Amino acid sequence: MEENNNNVENVQEVANNVENQGEVTLENSNIKIADDVIAVIAGAAASEVPGVASMAGGFAGGISEVFSGKKNFAKGIKVEAGEKETRIDVNIIVEYGVRIPDVAFEIQNRVKKAVESMTGLKVVDVNVHVQGVNTDSNNMNEVKTEDSNKTE
Repeated sequence: MEENNNNVENVQEVANNVENQGEVTLENSNIKIADDVIAVIAGAAASEVPGVASMAGGFAGGISEVFSGKKNFAKGIKVEAGEKETRIDVNIIVEYGVRIPDVAFEIQNRVKKAVESMTGLKVVDVNVHVQGVNTDSNNMNEVKTEDSNKTE
């Protein structure tokens, strides 16, 4: 009887010590998912949404992309992972002319689906922060051309 109590206490101790230094352990397994991994999954899903010009990240993220030559999918993503759930903030720059609520809604759906299916964690929140609008001169010329065709 005492041995069973020790086993129960050990299981509870493992369950209580699930989160370690930004890593999440799933159930009683040895699988740990780092916050950076969740951020890469979320960033890849968000960057595929039509209407997203780029991810909005800090100065350091942009410099690291230039020097490494690789796209940083975690750029613009902030993850708060708990034992079985996570919250994700996505910072984006949208293309000029898109309907921002539609783009944000699609990002929320894709990020939630990708993170939940790949990690097994429950995504509680996906907060989308629009940091800017890409007004590339090519896009602006296309919009002006379309507008001038409508008035004829």
